[in-house]
Amino acid sequence: MNLLAFLITFTVSIIIAPFLIKFAKKLKFGQNILNYVAEHASKQGTPTMGGIIFIIPTIIVSLFFFKSNLTIPILTLVIFLGYGVIGFLDDFIKIKFKRNLGLLPYQKIIFQVVLAVIVAVFIYKNNLLGSEIYLPFTPNKINLGVFIIPFVVFVILATTNSVNLTDGLDGLAGGVSLVFFVAIAIISQFLLSFYSPSLQGEYITQMQNLNIILWSLSGALLAFLVFNFYPAKIFMGDTGSLALGGVASVICCLNGTSLYIVIIGFMFVLSAVSVILQVLYYKRTKKRIFLMAPFHHHLQHKGMYETKIVFIYIVITLLLFITSYLLLRGL
Repeated sequence: MNLLAFLITFTVSIIIAPFLIKFAKKLKFGQNILNYVAEHASKQGTPTMGGIIFIIPTIIVSLFFFKSNLTIPILTLVIFLGYGVIGFLDDFIKIKFKRNLGLLPYQKIIFQVVLAVIVAVFIYKNNLLGSEIYLPFTPNKINLGVFIIPFVVFVILATTNSVNLTDGLDGLAGGVSLVFFVAIAIISQFLLSFYSPSLQGEYITQMQNLNIILWSLSGALLAFLVFNFYPAKIFMGDTGSLALGGVASVICCLNGTSLYIVIIGFMFVLSAVSVILQVLYYKRTKKRIFLMAPFHHHLQHKGMYETKIVFIYIVITLLLFITSYLLLRGL
C-alpha cells in the first residue's frame, strides 16, 4: 500500500508539474532574487510556488488510502495545507508587490503558532497519543506530561522555520526532506512493529495512516525534484518549504519520533543555528562568523558548486538515517 501510494503521487506530480510551470510563467509568478546573493542572479524570474506540485497530490492520494478513524491523519493534512497556505500568502505578496518581503514576520509567527498550539493540545488530550516520545536509538519512551504542549509547539515552529531556511539552493530543501521523510517512515514502522503486541489496533491503524502520508509525500517530492534540481525550472517557494517543515514536525510529534528531527534532520538544524549564531555574533561584535548565513550560502561564497553542496547535504542526511536505524535495530 505504501509503495502504491508512493508511485501514484510520483506519477500525478510529474504529470502536473509541466503544466504548473507553464501556468506560473504565463502569470509571471517568478522568484525575486536577493541582490546580495550574486550567484543566484541568473535565477531571477524562475517560477515559484512549486510546493503545490507535491502538496495537492499528497493530500488527494493519502485520503484515498486512509482507513478506519481519520481524525489523526486528517488533522495532519489540514496542518500540512495550513502551513502551505501561509507560505502561499507570503509568496503571493512578494510576487504581487515585487519585493523580497511577503508577510510581516509577526504575521507569519502568529499563524504558525496558532496551528502549532492546535496540534499540541490535540496530542495532549488524545487518548491514543498522550505525552510520550521515543528516546533516539531505543524503543524506550519518556512521558513529558503537560509539558508536551510547549514541547510540541517549539518543535513545530523550530522545524518549520529551519526547513524554510534550508530552501536556498536548487534541490536542497526538497532533497534533504525526501531522505528525511523516508527515514521517519522506516523508523516509525520499525518502532510500531516492535511495540505492536502491546498496542491498540486503532493506534496501529492511525500510525499506518501517517506512514501513508510520508510515503505519498516522498513520491510527490521525488517528482518535484525532477524539475527542481539544478538548474531548477521551478522553486518550491515558502508555499512548499513551510508546508514541508510543518508536516515533518507534526508527523514526528504525532508518532513520537520528534527527537529524531535533531539527528536525521541535522542539516535543517544547521541552517537555523548558523543564522542564529551569525545574528547574535554580529550584534555583539559587528563581525561575521560566516561569509553568509545560512551555512549553505557560506559554502557557496567559499567557491563550492551548488550541486556539490546539495549532494553533501543529502548524503549526510542519508548517513545519519542509516546510522540511526542500525543503532535502533541493534538494541
